[in-house]
Amino acid sequence: MTTHRLKKAGIVLLMSAGTLVGAATATQADTLDSILAVGESKNAAARKSQTKIDRLADETRDLLSEFKTVIKQVDGLKVYNTRLQRQIENQLARIEGVDESIDNSTIIARQMMPLVIRMIDGLQKFVDLDVPFAMKERQQRIMFLRANVDRSDLTVAEKFRQVLEAYKIENEYGRKIDASKGSVQIGEAERDVNFLRVGRVAYLYQTTDTELSGAWDQRTRDWVPLDRGEYRNAIMKGLRIARKEASIALMNLPVAAPEAK
Repeated sequence: MTTHRLKKAGIVLLMSAGTLVGAATATQADTLDSILAVGESKNAAARKSQTKIDRLADETRDLLSEFKTVIKQVDGLKVYNTRLQRQIENQLARIEGVDESIDNSTIIARQMMPLVIRMIDGLQKFVDLDVPFAMKERQQRIMFLRANVDRSDLTVAEKFRQVLEAYKIENEYGRKIDASKGSVQIGEAERDVNFLRVGRVAYLYQTTDTELSGAWDQRTRDWVPLDRGEYRNAIMKGLRIARKEASIALMNLPVAAPEAK
């Protein structure tokens, strides 16, 4: 009887021990699950944090790249603004100069007209005292200038340009050799002649039959007969050169010697 009770007690103890072991095992399993759950939660949180970090890093790189681009644009704008400021300053200086010119334009215009008139008068005196070649053409040019002085439809600048053009033409006369036709009073008769002009240093004539020749004497302001044998062929040669019928060559022509003053 006693033995039977002891067996039952042993069984009960074994069952209690098994229960305790099972309970302990279950507790350990729960603890492990909790640990694993916590670890998984931490890993998930770490992954989430890493994702956020990667996103922030990408955004930072994008912002940095954008910042560098903006800095380059700002630097370019600074250079552009500096050059533009210089241009503006130059333009302001030019505007100031133009304003000053406009303010003085009336004064200049009042001074220009007397100058134009004096230049025409000076040109008239020069032509009157010059070697008398192409006088009709030259006098007509001066008359044209005088007529334009009083024209209201021409600006002062245009009148001045026309006078300068006339001076230029007169200047060109001294550089050219020219042949023309006309007539000269020789003795009691007026003869048809060919004129030869070599700049302003020699002005000669030769009758159409080449028998008589003469040269203009600026001191006496009259024609002087020339020796037929000495200058006849030279004048004929000069006329051919002036008409472009012969090539340029040396000519033996009478030229007045300069006088000491």
